[in-house]
Amino acid sequence: MFTGIVTGLGQIVDATPGPNGKRLTVQAPAGYLDDVQHGDSIALNGACMTVTHFDAASARFTLDISAESLDKTAGLGAAGPVNLEKALRAHDRLGGHLVSGHVDGIGTVSHFADLGGHHELRVRASRELARFLAYKGSIAVNGVSLTVNRVVDDAQGCEFSINLIPHTLQQTTLGRLQPGDRVNLEVDLIARYVERMLGNGEGPA
Repeated sequence: MFTGIVTGLGQIVDATPGPNGKRLTVQAPAGYLDDVQHGDSIALNGACMTVTHFDAASARFTLDISAESLDKTAGLGAAGPVNLEKALRAHDRLGGHLVSGHVDGIGTVSHFADLGGHHELRVRASRELARFLAYKGSIAVNGVSLTVNRVVDDAQGCEFSINLIPHTLQQTTLGRLQPGDRVNLEVDLIARYVERMLGNGEGPA
């Protein structure tokens, strides 16, 4: 379980063929792995992964990502920057919202602009995910807990809007997004339970 509060900026420095997928080597910030053990969970761009090997001195760790996970996520199959978050501990503050680390779908950035003091990010989501998005609801974009400010529905799904403050742009990879980029989306856990209780029971595709 995670909170959607990014705790470090990492860099995938190597992505080689591995068992039924790829083996990734990730460079983390200095000291980031001091309290990490083998088998610990670390979310990369919102996708929960298991640490298979790490070197705390060099702040590098490796993980195996399956072909299925590569197919269902964005930004994890090649070298590049990633948001990092270590798994939530029982005594930690819940600064964002409850995030499982299971990506529900991939969205596409449709608009990203500086509005003076903050940026507006708009993302297109599929019909399967659109029903879980609501004004002032929570959404995790590339593992970052964010608040939805507007939702516009259409026949293909919806476009939702988010305001990003400078701190978020500095502490995450979201400041590097451009229109057309694909992003990992995880809908609010409570919304999924509400959907189930209302009788649909299908969940995100």
